[in-house]
Amino acid sequence: MTADFDFTIPQPGRHALRKHLLNLDSRVFEASATLHWPGAEPVLPRLSRSANHGVLWFATAAALAVTGSPRARRAAARGLVSLAVASATINTVGKRSVRRPRPVLDPVPLARQLKRQPITTSFPSGHAASAAAFATGVALESRGLGAVVAPVAFSVAMSRVYTGVHFPSDVLAGAVLGAGAAFAVRRLVPTRDRSAPPARPHATVPALPDGEGLILVANTAAGTADRVRALEDALPLAEIVECAPEDLRDELEKAAARCQVLGVCGGDGTVNTAAGIALRRGRPLAVLPGGTLNHFTLDLGVKDAQDVGRAVRRGEAVRVDVGRFRSGDQEGVFLNNCSLGVYPELVRERERWSDRIGDWPAGVLAAVRVLRADHHPLETQLQGGRRPLWLLFAGNGTYHRSGLVPARRLDLADGRLDVRVVHGGRGPALRLLAAAVAGPLTRSPAHAGVLVHRLQVDDVAPGTLLAYDGEATEVAGGVTLDKLPEALTVYRPLDPN
Repeated sequence: MTADFDFTIPQPGRHALRKHLLNLDSRVFEASATLHWPGAEPVLPRLSRSANHGVLWFATAAALAVTGSPRARRAAARGLVSLAVASATINTVGKRSVRRPRPVLDPVPLARQLKRQPITTSFPSGHAASAAAFATGVALESRGLGAVVAPVAFSVAMSRVYTGVHFPSDVLAGAVLGAGAAFAVRRLVPTRDRSAPPARPHATVPALPDGEGLILVANTAAGTADRVRALEDALPLAEIVECAPEDLRDELEKAAARCQVLGVCGGDGTVNTAAGIALRRGRPLAVLPGGTLNHFTLDLGVKDAQDVGRAVRRGEAVRVDVGRFRSGDQEGVFLNNCSLGVYPELVRERERWSDRIGDWPAGVLAAVRVLRADHHPLETQLQGGRRPLWLLFAGNGTYHRSGLVPARRLDLADGRLDVRVVHGGRGPALRLLAAAVAGPLTRSPAHAGVLVHRLQVDDVAPGTLLAYDGEATEVAGGVTLDKLPEALTVYRPLDPN
């Protein structure tokens, strides 16, 4: 008779494994408390306190924003939004799910300990989550800026173990959650692909080796001084006219009457004004980005004065489509997009506050105010049926990637309007979010998307706002959207090197 033997090694239960990990965590914490950290004592406790309530990261974002660099501003905004998502997740889910007590401070030298000890539960670390979220958000928008912020974020996370307020696993979990929040935000609001779009169709334009024949009008309200000085270095014989926003149209008209090439420096609204005048006068346009967003120049593949200077010296340019809207006696053009519904109200709110607090903070405030307000959907006649709409967006060219805002265009001369609609119903904010998560050209009860050459919207109520390239105007009755294919010639280096 033989006996059956079980050679399986017994596995520890979940409770035993958890106990083992907690013991390991405690031993690592005690070892770090007795370890000498060279140069840490005068730095890490102060750094830890500076990150309370996100103060350090708000100050960093402000420093990035005031540089005037569009990429730095986008990085600051992405970092703060990522931080907000991480903090909300930690405070509503993380802290309440795992009620872990704080470490005992006995092994931590008194000089390291914070004067005011936190009273919330230990797991996960909110400071580490905020630091990782902000740094990851910045890095997703700009690797260079991320490399600058990352050591500070790492030091803040380590300071929580150094000062004895968190176990190492608290910090690790917080950092993972924070980085995850930044990637979740990127899913909703994608970063820009910096690869150059196709340089076609080519256009024949004059080459101006020193810039003679170019008159560039700069909007001083857009913070253009540094960019204008850089262009003067690149094109010393170009004529530069700096003016206030209220004089912009007159100065552009004067420049277009006597130049070979009309130049403009400012944001999307300024460029829109210059494009309309260049179209009417038959002038090629040179665009130097100088505003807050600069969607058109980024999609065009022009980043700075060096790009503009290279294209003007060599005589390199492309033809791009221009979108057009018409309503009654009104007619206007758009290089990026136009829209009806919630977004024009956001533009109007932003304009109300921008002079007082600046464009970037005004945009954030406007979004909060508009989405919290009690709005009614726009009632219109669209494609043969009466439809309530929260938003109608028409892009000049096909936008790629999903997101709260379509990310970018790879072809500025594809002859199409990229139309996106968010249907009426309860909760505009939830419907906009659902449209963002689902994708750009999908259909659902909440939203739809289609590529067309022309769109007619009828029965628009008087006083309805239409936004175009960051500007807003009132329309009524019928609104026709169509394209002017390859109508505008714009300087752009054909060889990015």
